[in-house]
Amino acid sequence: MKKLPCILTIAGSDSGGGAGIQADLKAITVLGGYGLSVLTALTAQNTKGVDAIHAPPASFVAQQLKTVLTDIDVAAAKTGMLFSASIMKAVAPFLRQVAFPVVVDPVCVSQSGHKLLQDDAVEAMRELIFPHATLLTPNIPEAELFTGMAIRTPEDIALAAARLLEMGPRAVLIKGGHGLDSVASTDWYARPGQKPLPFMQRRVGTKNNHGTGCTLSAAIAAHLGHGLELSQAVREAQRYLNLCLRDEIQVGHGSGPPNHIAPLLKERERWPVLRALAAAVDELAAMPGLGRLVGRAGMNFALAMPYAAGFDDVASLDAPLCRAADDRVVLAGRPAFGVERDEAAALLSARKVREDLHCCLSLRPGEDILAALEGLHVSVARFDRADAPAGPARNSDAALEWGAYHALSQHKAALSVGALVDKGAFGVEGGICLWASEPSELVRLVARVLKKVK
Repeated sequence: MKKLPCILTIAGSDSGGGAGIQADLKAITVLGGYGLSVLTALTAQNTKGVDAIHAPPASFVAQQLKTVLTDIDVAAAKTGMLFSASIMKAVAPFLRQVAFPVVVDPVCVSQSGHKLLQDDAVEAMRELIFPHATLLTPNIPEAELFTGMAIRTPEDIALAAARLLEMGPRAVLIKGGHGLDSVASTDWYARPGQKPLPFMQRRVGTKNNHGTGCTLSAAIAAHLGHGLELSQAVREAQRYLNLCLRDEIQVGHGSGPPNHIAPLLKERERWPVLRALAAAVDELAAMPGLGRLVGRAGMNFALAMPYAAGFDDVASLDAPLCRAADDRVVLAGRPAFGVERDEAAALLSARKVREDLHCCLSLRPGEDILAALEGLHVSVARFDRADAPAGPARNSDAALEWGAYHALSQHKAALSVGALVDKGAFGVEGGICLWASEPSELVRLVARVLKKVK
């Protein structure tokens, strides 16, 4: 019989479904846990704000906790909106006794600016809840409130983390998404006696960020429940939240929530991606004379899933198209995910600069092909392997992987680049990678190049 890790959330309810218990249970479920809940408050809330709060008696909160814990084996827990000192006093004895990890999200203010923590509860949070936290996850305004200091620089982060750790939690994650503005969103992970580590994710430009703190802490708890080490649980939860923000949905007319089911929607795209790649490759293989464009290592085609994060999210042929007699090609491979070939590596690197690129195809090197691209007004980026840093040994070409990112990030008009030129090196043939947003676009470009290359 299958057993899922049971993850407990002790938090308030959001009637709009974007934060609180509702967000926690969605995240826990998508990440493979079984969600349990103890309600600390009811809110009349939507995407525009919080209209009212009703808190149950502290004794009833304690009764919920007792009832859950006496029957169900909890693998990990999180706390969110605890609201009042009396509720914290009711919760603290249970947290003192548990053996499972507890993530404490010290919720103080909603995304819309409504207070979710009573004034007399700040000190109670410090004294009664923080000492039982495996991980404390304040955002910058919350960290400022509990430490009594302004946070503007990484040095301030380090001092604030040290002060928070003195209050008892075993680790602290100060979330930078609400401050220290930059291209990246940086969360700072700190443990006693260690310098805070920056855990970075690409910042997502969206107004739909209601409930991000709840979602992150619930995701961390879920990963802890699966047995991940704490810092790895944080990183995996960051990746989950980042995908939920990037795969944007619109709920209501204010600040909407992350798309909690984004990983499920992404997985649903695997079969359509394989089908699209197979169709594009069949169309290429049927082109008369395609072999004129194929290099010694063959020709491959890579197609990325939406929001691809690694080789497992990129489909390519497990064996490349090879040149045969009379400039024909032989198709021996099949589309598959996770094939660590050069085209997939180049595409993943290029997408760090341009997420609109979804497919990549390799051509042989040659001035005739470059002349054809110039005649078709295809913008070209170049890199020199001599400039590439030493990379780790892997199936794909580390220099090409570096070159794809370097050439695009340094190009003055990166959004217009349609091809990457690798000049090669001693013992390395080099080649040309064509990029596009859609497989059909790339197939049409290859057909046009082929007409110009004799």
